[in-house]
Amino acid sequence: MFSSHLFRAPLGVPFFLVAFAVALAVFPGSARAAEGIAVTGIGGSDFQSAHDALVEAIEAEGMVVGAVLPFGEMLERTGKPARERDAGPYRRAELVQFCSAALAHKMVREDAAQIAFCPLSIAIYVPATHPSHVVMAYRKPGSGSPARVQAGDLLERLVTRGAGQRW
Repeated sequence: MFSSHLFRAPLGVPFFLVAFAVALAVFPGSARAAEGIAVTGIGGSDFQSAHDALVEAIEAEGMVVGAVLPFGEMLERTGKPARERDAGPYRRAELVQFCSAALAHKMVREDAAQIAFCPLSIAIYVPATHPSHVVMAYRKPGSGSPARVQAGDLLERLVTRGAGQRW
């Protein structure tokens, strides 16, 4: 097995891919979300309430949140010179990662490369340009297989529930 510290992402490749996709969707000046990214605005909510509702939706599906990554803080810490720290794209931003073991098994049985979809992630953020607006976003897994469709349905259901819309 090949392994080298030169090719390892510090927080893992799935984190990098999610972070990159989310960054493409929200940088100022973009007219719409990047292709393959689903974006839902949440009216009448604050960040913490929306975050808690998302975690509750994940737990209601019988899953456990594996990690909450402080993406906005990471950008502020690493992305700009100190004099520009207040000019970031977010007021607050996190990536909520979770896994459905049953769905993960289905996905990798269909195609071992679908491991790249695990863990599933949903971004939640407040844009710096719209401080009263909370947004949730996720990568669409596509419709290339039954398990991908199931993963897409799960992500959509979680965001809908987290956004306060009932099924």
